[in-house]
Amino acid sequence: MTGIAVALIGYGYAGKTFHAPLIAATPGLELTLVASGDAAKVGAGLPAVEVVGDPMRAIADARTELVVIATPNASHATLVRAALRAGKHVVVDKPFTLHLSEARELAALAAGSERLLSVFHNRRWDSDYLGVKQAIEQGTIGEVVHFESHFDRFRPEVRARWREQDLPGSGIWYDLGPHLVDQALQLFGVPERVIASLATQRERGQASDWAHVLLEYGERRVILHAGMLVAGGATRFTVHGVRGSLVKRNADRQEAQLLAGMRPGAPGWGEDDDDLQFYDGSAPARPLPVPAGDQRRYYAGIRDALLGVAANPVTPAQAVAVMAVLEAASESAQRGCAVSPPLTEAERGALR
Repeated sequence: MTGIAVALIGYGYAGKTFHAPLIAATPGLELTLVASGDAAKVGAGLPAVEVVGDPMRAIADARTELVVIATPNASHATLVRAALRAGKHVVVDKPFTLHLSEARELAALAAGSERLLSVFHNRRWDSDYLGVKQAIEQGTIGEVVHFESHFDRFRPEVRARWREQDLPGSGIWYDLGPHLVDQALQLFGVPERVIASLATQRERGQASDWAHVLLEYGERRVILHAGMLVAGGATRFTVHGVRGSLVKRNADRQEAQLLAGMRPGAPGWGEDDDDLQFYDGSAPARPLPVPAGDQRRYYAGIRDALLGVAANPVTPAQAVAVMAVLEAASESAQRGCAVSPPLTEAERGALR
């Protein structure tokens, strides 16, 4: 054993595309076991890694120190609970759980068992977000009054996958919404009110495939949007402040690079030549280069937290806050009214 032993539960899109390659590319972590019902698929991609069919065997394995859960959303709470009770540290893919009450329960269980629990909010380490965050923190556009973030796709055909079926935890808001919400909370904290609209726009669609959510922070407005019928023309970020505006047209490239088979850390990894555009109202836009993205930093943070030399990169308190906004938006869309995120003062204070 050359590092912290990791068991990955689930080898679908998230497990295969993101978790397995990022873990493998992080020094100090060693992927030793995968729990999957498709041993041939795992063997083709990870020929040296042991495969088991039962997730509980992966959790119970004596070698395993860190359990990474990349299974359908409805199974997250059960598997996280089992892993924590078995004395393992846990990373779970977003969304944390299906319900805020479950998220709170698991956060308390992790604290009581003194085990690390973290949610894979990997988009904090995307080039597009890092560029916008850097410009805001440097005061380039002054106080932000309007922030708009899009995660759009063009997938007109409904695919036979659980995320697009009428199942608990499916639909675009619980798929892409966690990324949008986590980034907004990192920049601005918990909003006062949430107003949301969800829709199913594609023919034969079973789950929501369009989401438009407004977060209110006093006079500041934050718009989070995701759709499956956007063929082009939309921007990733549009931000207006009292001194100017920022526009980021294209999204971070790491997902596309992973799908193309690039190994994290290879030459060109995470590099983004689509500059941020800065407008100040008096001249043509000025390009602002963005930092390279590197989602390996999430797993490097997990490693360092387990070694006791750094803090958890995504804490349970932060993940609970994301769940509260996700839940508030779902309630808003159902009731047709504004909803305040149902967080206690202590939970809000944990983010300050």
